[in-house]
Formats: sequence, structure tokens, C-alpha cells
Amino acid sequence: MRGVAVPSFCRHNRFAANCPVCSREEAEKAGPRSTGLRSSGGHVTRKTPTTGRTARTRSSNNNLRVRRVARAGADGYSSVLVPGIRATADAERLAEELAFASARLATLAVAPTGLYASVGSDSDLEEATWLAFLIAYLGPLDGDDPFAGVKAVRTTWVSGELPDLDGAQLGPRTSHTRERGTSTIEGYRAWVKRAGTQQRAFTGESSWTPARRSQRLFERLAVKGFSRDARYDLLVTLGRLGVYEISASTLGLGGADETTVAAKRVFGIGDTLLLERRAADLAEAAELPIEVLDVGLWNWARPRRATLGVAEGEPDADVYERAAAALGL
Repeated sequence: MRGVAVPSFCRHNRFAANCPVCSREEAEKAGPRSTGLRSSGGHVTRKTPTTGRTARTRSSNNNLRVRRVARAGADGYSSVLVPGIRATADAERLAEELAFASARLATLAVAPTGLYASVGSDSDLEEATWLAFLIAYLGPLDGDDPFAGVKAVRTTWVSGELPDLDGAQLGPRTSHTRERGTSTIEGYRAWVKRAGTQQRAFTGESSWTPARRSQRLFERLAVKGFSRDARYDLLVTLGRLGVYEISASTLGLGGADETTVAAKRVFGIGDTLLLERRAADLAEAAELPIEVLDVGLWNWARPRRATLGVAEGEPDADVYERAAAALGL
């Protein structure tokens, strides 16, 4: 029928008029956007805010590390991608944490250090997988030697010996609780025993895609006491280090874990399916793998960023730019 406009689809496979990314790009054509970042000698620093609404402290070398103790007050900020965020400072912190999380994953894939390097270089898949499990379960520490806690209790897989966890140093993302003793580790070994070896357990069916393998392993690794955060981190680590072909397509949200709670705050809803959908939308808009949102959301909700086994450096400036653009900053 003449005179009736036919809706068109954008490159994100949405109606162009309803796409938050494309509509933002159109709005930006009307005037320049300031991201608040500038480059100085190869480092990324934040420009001094012109208002007093961004309440945070910075480190002495002007990097993007965030130190916060409370959620910022609402200042009129809104975004369809993160409807739970009502303050510009909170949105900026989210962009920063996504940039840090992305840089961390890149480090794991390209230049891992410490025990992560040992996992990636060990030709014995049983020992490499076992070490990766211990790191994920106990958690890297903050400080100069993030793997000190794991090193102190580490045992070999072939020995069958359980780590002595009495007094073990635990990282900020640990899954271990003192009262559980070694029961979770025993549960992990029992899970592996059903498959025969760790290699068989983590490889699964040869027909599985990396995304399918991630999903199935995440479900099967639901050992009592092995939290969602630790399970997800283990699979991401094994995939990024090239030990197994694993690549997540969802965040595996649900329950009362810290990442899910943070996601509920950011996306303003509690339904698991909608949380996953909104997380996927944000990852797509910022052109990020969904895995980045795991540590990004988790660190966003913390009073102090945890580096989780990598040396803290500058968050990826390109990722920050994309995340900031997606969030309308």
C-alpha cells in the first residue's frame, strides 16, 4: 500500500527504529560524544570531570582502577541496555570493568603468567586440568603472588592426594568454605571418575561445538560447593589457555552468586532468561565476547577490583570506548 513506510532491519537484525545501538549512532551524528578518556604516552587516563557527580578515587598513576564503597546516587542517567543503572558514575565503572576483564582474558590467551602459564604449557592434560581446577576453586589472591595459596596446598592428580585446606589462603572469588573441608574436591574427583579421566570428562562428545561443550560442562560440574563463579571461571580459563576447545555463549546466570546478583542490579530484572538476553545485548552492542561480562559484572559490584591472577595494568582503551559508546557515555 502506498504511503505506508515499510520497517527496515539494521545490521543487528532488529527493526532499525528500535535498535538501541543504531539509534544511538544516529543521535551521535548530531554532535560529538566525549568518552572521558584521553591518551597520554601510550596510557589511558580519565579527564577531570566537570561536575561533582562522579564520586570515586584514582590511583596515583592515573590508571582506571576503581575504588568504591557505595553505589553512586542517581543523576538522571539511563540506558536501555542497562536499565538498572541510574548514575553516570556506575555506568562509567561498568565500562571500565568490562575493559579490565577483556584485557585479563587477552592476557590469559596471549601471555599468561604464574600458575596460569603452567596450566597452558603442561603437556599432561590430567595435571594441567587439576591445577586449573585448584586455581578456580581456591581463587587467586590479590597481591604480588596471586598463586601463593594454591602453591601451598597443591598436590598432583596422579597421587590421588587431597590438598590440606586447613588454613589455606583463599582468593576473593574462592568457592571454598572452611566448614566443607575437602568434600567439594572429593565430589570433583568422583565426577571425573565416572568419565574415567579429566580429559574425557572435559572433552565430552566429539561432535560438540566449543559453545555446546561449555554449556554441558557447566551443567555437569554442578558439584556441591563448587559455585557458579568458580565453575564459569574454570571453563573460561581452560578455553582461553587452549587446554580444551571451550567458548561460552551465555553467562550461566541464576542463583545467589555474586555475578548473578550484580547482573540483576545492572539489568534491572531478576528473571534468568531476561538477564541472559540483556547481557547478550550489551555484549553485542559493545562488540565483546559474552565471557567478558562475567568478571566485568562481578568486579563492578565489589568495593575494590580483584585482578584474579593477572598483573593489573591499564584496561583496554578500545574496549572502554566501545563499552562507553554502547552505554551512551
